[in-house]
Parts: sequence; structure tokens; C-alpha cells
Amino acid sequence: MKLIFRPYSKTSFGLSLGLTVFYLSLLVIIPLSALFFKSATLGVSGLWEVFSENRIQQALYLSFGAGGVAAVINLFVGFLFAWVLVRYDFPGKKILDSLVDLPFTLPTAVAGIALTTIYAPNGFIGKYLTPYGIKIAYTPIGIVIALVFIGFPFVVRTVQPILEDLPKELEESAYCLGASRFQTFTKVILPELIPSLLAGTSMAFARGIGEYGSVVFISGNLPGKTEILPLLIVTKLEQYEYAKATGIAVLMLVLSFTIMFGINYLQNRASRRLG
Repeated sequence: MKLIFRPYSKTSFGLSLGLTVFYLSLLVIIPLSALFFKSATLGVSGLWEVFSENRIQQALYLSFGAGGVAAVINLFVGFLFAWVLVRYDFPGKKILDSLVDLPFTLPTAVAGIALTTIYAPNGFIGKYLTPYGIKIAYTPIGIVIALVFIGFPFVVRTVQPILEDLPKELEESAYCLGASRFQTFTKVILPELIPSLLAGTSMAFARGIGEYGSVVFISGNLPGKTEILPLLIVTKLEQYEYAKATGIAVLMLVLSFTIMFGINYLQNRASRRLG
């Protein structure tokens, strides 16, 4: 019996494309367009006044700075978790593998309260650090810890399947040709993982700069010190300054898109280089 492959018809393609564009417009394009139109009511001078405000600039530096630091930490921490889960067998492995997804399912507000309880000056860990003058809660360090907590699963879950599917023959061939373990890792394994590492890190960064629930408690919300941009947007909304709130949101959107575009460009280049 001869099987004949029939490509999808133009009708099915048109219907699928139409539904895709419709939902993309409904969920992404229309809301973002409304955001730009609302912020445009401020005018160029009004937007410049918003962006040049010292409080907003401090929150901007803190949000993107803490998000960048947390993303770099997640790059290494997430890779370590993925490596251990794939390359080693040990008691409790399945439990550890399940715990990796906990930040995905745990409400962010609960995570923030838990981290604050732990790292506050009278917390389980904070009380031992306070006598040495080390303060974590209500400082940028606490914000970074919160962003690491909610971001590292992205790196783990993007790298883990690539490690699992990596052919063992590649490493065996490298060993047979005289390569050391370090050379095998840097020349054989790491190049295969670069696209997934960049993808996971970029998702962790994107999640971090827009995070609110897990950060709002541990940051302390001190203007000019530990106030993040998402909190500042909520503050402007509570003060009925809707145009300024959307202006800040547009600033975050443009900067985030630019950074994500650059990361995706590097990821695509790495993927093409690997063939």
C-alpha cells in the first residue's frame, strides 16, 4: 500500500494564519498599541519629563541592573542544576527535579513573604547575618535573590532536554582522540548548549525585570533605593496618573524589547553556527 503525502491546502493555511494573526492582535498588538497611544497624550516634553525624573531613573537602574545580575547568576545556577539532574543518579533525584518547578507554581506573593521571613533582620538566616552588619532584606541584594529564585527554572528547563539528547558518542569520540575532560566540555558540550543557555537566560531576565509579587515584600520599597519600576507603575496608577504610568511601561517595553532582540540575535547566530 503506497502512502501519498498531501501537503496542507491553501485554505487550511489561510485559516490557520488568520486565527494566529487574530489572537496575536487581540492579546498582544492591540493592548500594546493602546499603551503607546495613552502615553502619547503626554507629548514629547511630558514623556521627557517622566523619563528624566530622578526617582524613575533610580528605579530603572535598579530593575534592569538587578534583573541582569540575577540572569547571569541563573545562567550558572541553572546550568549546574541541569547538569546534576542529567548526569548523576542519586537518592531524591525525582524530588529535586520536581522542586525545580516550584517557582513556576508558587504564587509570587507567597515567595516574597517566604524570602522576607528568611532574610529579614529577625528571620531564620537574617538574624545570624545581622551581627556582622550584613543586611539582605530591604536592600538590592534581597531583590537579586528574589529574582534568582523565580528565574532559575527557566534555564534548567531549557538546558536539561538538550543535555539529555546530547549523543554520548560525541564525548567518547573526543576522549578517544585524546581530549581532556575540560577540552571535551569546552569544545564539544558547551557549543551545543549555548543557544539553550541564551534562551533560558533571556527568559529569566525578562521575567525578572517585570517581576512584582516576589520583590515588593523583600525590597522594602524605599524610593530611590529599593523601589522597582513595576511598583512605581502601580504607585502612579493609584495616584490616577495613568499617562505617566503608561509612559513608564512604554520605557520598560522598549528597553526590554531591545535587550531581548539582541539576545535572540546572538542565539540565532549560535544556532546557525552549529548547523
